[in-house]
Amino acid sequence: MATLLEFRDVSKRYGNDTLALSHVSFSVNEGELVSIIGPSGAGKSTLLRCINRLIEATSGEVIFDKTNVQQLSKGKLRALRTKIGMIFQSYNLVDRLSVFENVLHGRLGYKPAFVGALGLYHESEKKQALEILKSLGLEDQVYKRCDQLSGGQKQRVGIARALVQEPRMLLADEPIASLDPSSSKTIMDHLRHISTSLGITVLVNLHQLDIALNYADRIIGVSQGKVVFDGLPSELTDETIRTIYGADSEELNLNIPESKEVARKI
Repeated sequence: MATLLEFRDVSKRYGNDTLALSHVSFSVNEGELVSIIGPSGAGKSTLLRCINRLIEATSGEVIFDKTNVQQLSKGKLRALRTKIGMIFQSYNLVDRLSVFENVLHGRLGYKPAFVGALGLYHESEKKQALEILKSLGLEDQVYKRCDQLSGGQKQRVGIARALVQEPRMLLADEPIASLDPSSSKTIMDHLRHISTSLGITVLVNLHQLDIALNYADRIIGVSQGKVVFDGLPSELTDETIRTIYGADSEELNLNIPESKEVARKI
């Protein structure tokens, strides 16, 4: 498989004291679903946001599709971002607008600013948005305002907005942190389908280790801004979990072989 994303010795420092990422290096292949795990404050969100430069790395290189993201001009960065969809924990939807309007916002990166402001979309774009919403089970919610939706429905709208960009990669930042178990499974099933059936690379930040074990092709464990594990779910050991989560590992209460057996039954 071809490499789509590379981190080469990437660090991010906030101010003089806080080192959020420390010499992070890894690569991701096309079509992989990679879960980034670690405790709160480990640097997972910073790592994800360095990919599309929502956060600027302090040093190192982020290479997406053979392009050094750090070196892009504003215009070229905007074009690159159309190929990198993003799904947020807080949904980032416009509540007063309809589901349909929110999804079409995913096309704004392809348009001049004035066209986007006027809400002018091609019929082909509207058809594409409706087809994606149907594939996500939202065909009955198309014209509802987003503030009338449940959390799980809002997150599916976020996925639809990202997919209408026709991305090469999806970044999902704690997409199930605010959801109940049933909604969480629905979202993760969709992300798995996006990776396996559509061939879109998915990077998903997760706090839930059992979910990562169940869905990911690969797991990257982050602790205090450093990558301390990069491998298959089957290679994750109790000792590695303690390295990743530190004192929080006791709260996980997971024995690895048992957790994998449970994951298969979900």
